[in-house]
Amino acid sequence: QVQLVESGGGWVQPGGSLTLSCAASGGDISIYITGWYRQRPGEQREMVAILSPPGTSDYTESVKGRFTMSRDNTQNKVYLQMNGLKSEDTATYYCKAILPGTSRPYWGQGAQVTVAS
Repeated sequence: QVQLVESGGGWVQPGGSLTLSCAASGGDISIYITGWYRQRPGEQREMVAILSPPGTSDYTESVKGRFTMSRDNTQNKVYLQMNGLKSEDTATYYCKAILPGTSRPYWGQGAQVTVAS
């Protein structure tokens, strides 16, 4: 089974940028549907971005044009480049992977992103 470890979270001022990384081990990340999700305190976890094995991506409306998800097959990692950050982007961000045709998701431990002056 694949294990996922996020990194790159932190504090940034509004308008700033951060890049989250998700390192995979125990499996080839390129064959998984991968995604970035976030959860604010007291709220449900929501999808931010997803990336299919062939490389098709999709984003929740609130981050379109600001966030970009990518994958490096040689590093076995996925990334979330976040630009133009807003206070409402403050959340714990989670990396998720699931094999197509299966129902068992794999999650990372989460990375905190705080956007504040």
